[in-house]
Amino acid sequence: MKINEIAQIIEAVLFVSGEGVEIEEFKSKFGMNDREFNKCLDILKAKYNEDSGINVIQYKSKVQLCSNPRLADNVAEILNPIRERSLTKAAMETAAIIAYKQPITRLEIENIRGVNSDYAIQLLQSNNLIEVVGRKDSVGKPVLFGTTENFLKRFELTSINELPDYDALLDRIRVIHSDGDSLYREFTIPDEDEDSGDKTDKDNKNSNEESAQTNNTNKESKK
Repeated sequence: MKINEIAQIIEAVLFVSGEGVEIEEFKSKFGMNDREFNKCLDILKAKYNEDSGINVIQYKSKVQLCSNPRLADNVAEILNPIRERSLTKAAMETAAIIAYKQPITRLEIENIRGVNSDYAIQLLQSNNLIEVVGRKDSVGKPVLFGTTENFLKRFELTSINELPDYDALLDRIRVIHSDGDSLYREFTIPDEDEDSGDKTDKDNKNSNEESAQTNNTNKESKK
């Protein structure tokens, strides 16, 4: 197989992986030495240069595709609002899947959800609700995720054996019962959602007041 063809395969693998891949995996698969692999890497680096939105980075024994650092602010302006809107559902689903299927890899989580789960996993880790518990004995040695003691504490469980059914767990995850903190407290709620919530509260309050007035009127009529 020609070097250009191997470089294309490496490019495809890095794109699909979304994370660093061990260089040794490529060298072993294609029977390459360091010089041949570096030729493939040079082809990709020439394609994904400083003028491209995507760069190729090499660190330790891995290689990975990443966004161009100079575009970080532009990427954040677009992705952050999108992530905030989808965060609640994504985090709830991911936490529930990990709780029931642990230990489980990121790829296995995504196969169940059908979408990329990197950001949801990152959020759950930052809140100390999940952690890396080992590596799976398969190609690439992917990390395995499991729930933490903090997960049990937050959801008022003595052990993982006390997990409720799936729907009930999702209900618990919507609001963390620890000091009234929300799992999503680090992110602002869009104004339209706040307005909608305020309007609902006001409508409920007005409805309750009207009901109270009606009951008082009925009592007076009976007298």
